[in-house]
Amino acid sequence: MNETKRWVQVTVVENIPLREGRSVQLGGHAVAIFNLGDRFLALENRCPHRGGPLADGIVSAGTVVCPLHAWKIDLTTGSVTNQPENPQCLKTFPARVEDGAIFVEISFANSSIESSQDGCLASRTQDSSLSRISGEA
Repeated sequence: MNETKRWVQVTVVENIPLREGRSVQLGGHAVAIFNLGDRFLALENRCPHRGGPLADGIVSAGTVVCPLHAWKIDLTTGSVTNQPENPQCLKTFPARVEDGAIFVEISFANSSIESSQDGCLASRTQDSSLSRISGEA
């Protein structure tokens, strides 16, 4: 698979208030970006339960609660934290701030999105860094 990674400027820091999220389209996918005060985190903007818009959820202590059915997602790993009988997770995206602008790294590939489960389960057991998403260019 031929894959290209690229940092994309999304917005300026002031456009995402503290403990809130905003949704953007990147590489053909909806991405939610959250302001945690000391850092910005990004992940897919859909709850794995019923597709709720996570950018509209309540942010607290590194998690977001889906506004539809209260599923809680860890913003660092993408793991669902309050549904142990139904382990699922979302893709996360590396994010950084540079000169007041928020950048998100997106991987573009010639295939569809890879399985979110593999990276999520590995991050749960190894407490690893952010996994990446691939999308169509």
